[in-house]
Amino acid sequence: MGIVNVTPDSFSDGGRWASTDLAVEHATRLIADGADLLDVGGESTRPGATRPVLAEELDRVVPVISELASRGVAVSVDTMRAEVAAASVAAGAVVVNDVSGGLADPEILDVVAQSGAVYVAMHWRAHAEQMQRFTHYADGVVAGVCQELGARVDAALAAGVRAEQLVLDPGLGFAKDGEQNWELLGGLEEVEALGFPVLVGASRKSFLGSLLAGPDGPRPIPEREHAGVALSLLLAQRGVWGVRVHDVRATTDALAVWRRLAAAQGRRVQEDA
Repeated sequence: MGIVNVTPDSFSDGGRWASTDLAVEHATRLIADGADLLDVGGESTRPGATRPVLAEELDRVVPVISELASRGVAVSVDTMRAEVAAASVAAGAVVVNDVSGGLADPEILDVVAQSGAVYVAMHWRAHAEQMQRFTHYADGVVAGVCQELGARVDAALAAGVRAEQLVLDPGLGFAKDGEQNWELLGGLEEVEALGFPVLVGASRKSFLGSLLAGPDGPRPIPEREHAGVALSLLLAQRGVWGVRVHDVRATTDALAVWRRLAAAQGRRVQEDA
């Protein structure tokens, strides 16, 4: 899943693709680099970000989605708002990626149920300006995330969303500190045990910067890519549904090497047998 931020304030590349033309140009490069799906978002969810008004978000994402869909590109909309989800699906989006899992706007579940779009429900506790106040998990982060994601699954199913539409995202960095992110990744099999495909978005996030910290502090955002690619490769090897990344080419290159080596190893096993 390649990231297309049509925003002025996203943590990694805010403002670089903030117009329709620039966003479509960037998206076209990501497809050429091997993206299977493009996630178009008009609201930054970085820690401390403030929300755009509805009209701003619609103006940012709908023209981009419409243009990409007209070219046959598979598009996801990254939104927490029912109105944006509905307009985006009408414009051609096939996935609704809701970082709030329906908590920010419960009516988004009705939109998904009626549209039949794939629905990514992420673990979430609060909006960006407040989320890091909610990092306490009484029974540990893995158990807490699984319990709360399970509740979002129940809500989605009750709204008429079919089980086969659902994908879950553990929400790295959202109401979680650096160590909790690693604990969650280490316990990812418990999220998978909920019985739904899993999407993971780790690209360039602060816990990678902290891992790679030097004398001057955490590794700067643009210099975290190698670590993100390594993590995406490990996640792909375990069979996650998707990885959400900024640098599509680096990730697909790593996946191509892994797949080619796996094929060679498979042939060797067959020949030895």
